[in-house]
Amino acid sequence: MLNLFDPILEDMGAAQPDFTPHRYGLVAACDGGLIEVSGLSVPVGALCRVTHGRGEPLAEVIGFRNGCTLMMLLGDTVMLRPGARVRAEGRPGMLQVGEAYLGRAVDGEGHPIDGLGPIHAREEWPAGGIRTSALDRSPVREPLDTGVRALNALTTFGIGQRVGIMAGSGVGKSVLLDMIAHGADADVVVVGLIGERAREVSDFVARHMAGEKKARTAVVAVPADHAPNLRLRGAMLATSLAEHFRAQGKRVLLIMDSLTRVAHAAREIALLLGEPGAARGYPPSALATITKLVERAGNSAASGGAITGIYTVLADGDNQDDPVVDTARSILDGHIVLSRDLAQRGQYPAIDIAASLSRVMTDITSPEHQSAARTFRALTASYEANRDLVLMGAYRAGADAQLDRAIAMHGDLSQFLSQPQSQLVPLADSVATLCALIGDGR
Repeated sequence: MLNLFDPILEDMGAAQPDFTPHRYGLVAACDGGLIEVSGLSVPVGALCRVTHGRGEPLAEVIGFRNGCTLMMLLGDTVMLRPGARVRAEGRPGMLQVGEAYLGRAVDGEGHPIDGLGPIHAREEWPAGGIRTSALDRSPVREPLDTGVRALNALTTFGIGQRVGIMAGSGVGKSVLLDMIAHGADADVVVVGLIGERAREVSDFVARHMAGEKKARTAVVAVPADHAPNLRLRGAMLATSLAEHFRAQGKRVLLIMDSLTRVAHAAREIALLLGEPGAARGYPPSALATITKLVERAGNSAASGGAITGIYTVLADGDNQDDPVVDTARSILDGHIVLSRDLAQRGQYPAIDIAASLSRVMTDITSPEHQSAARTFRALTASYEANRDLVLMGAYRAGADAQLDRAIAMHGDLSQFLSQPQSQLVPLADSVATLCALIGDGR
């Protein structure tokens, strides 16, 4: 029983007492989620404690205007009143990280949501990351086994690569992420569930925070009903945890679901600050936020560690030219496009091979593997381009040798792309199956 108090006593012993006078400000105005505080000078990114009728919620500084400090509550504004006291708390721009987060599920503030007691983390990491030289990012040279046959064989991932999974709603992004999280080979898995349904959070924790996987997995969950700045802090906390473990030389798999919800949160904050919407309602800072977040992943030449980033991107209305989709595609090292048409035909995962791409595949695979993958893509693209003609019976056999082969192999090609959610296919088996399927006729 006494052992339960050991972490608390260690925290108290490591704490540095602060004897400086505590300053506080007063709430002067509240407009939606934005509050103005007078008399308190603190930097952007600082957390402050607001004292009002329902306790002492936290607020984050997001800007300044007319001598007042602009903040956003991490909770709701119910019972907030004019003149409520606001005082600074903690170290601005720093997040707690460490081994204590492994095996745990936390919210955007780092507080546990799994009912397993407090987290005693004593290390800190900048919320915005540590910017390094571009030459510190070593190239991607080793393949990553995802456990998904179509990804392993046709869009091979590399350790340290950043990949986006792009699709509309309800096409299977979260299911594919679940398969990758279950099958990928990594020292540490950090999962950021940002702006998604609370039900998905509980389901994911129940599936992945059990057994031997629990000891190497950390989950940061901020559902859609939370404040936008809390969603943004959740994404930064997940990325900071991944950077911390990479600095220790570990290979980290960072899963972010979803990057679009992060952009939505950044858009809400930017619009509150008066920034005009430029690209279909997205202010420039909102798109810059996801660019900065993605660039923090990758290999590190200094530590030898790596962050392999897997990000889902929601294509609103299945529009692949959405600003978030377009920005993510331009900065990521590859993208997997999921097709609603394929999903409606019963193919899961519904990967559109012709539209998907891994920009590092040629650097980490053999020439034979690349040749077989190109042939597979060509056959699939040929069949899809002429599918209507084939189904109507308007195509005459012998007119196109490649299309004839694609029609003959269509069943085998579709079966290769399909895979049950509970099944794992190793990388070597995926490549061997691909080469056996294509054969010597390529």
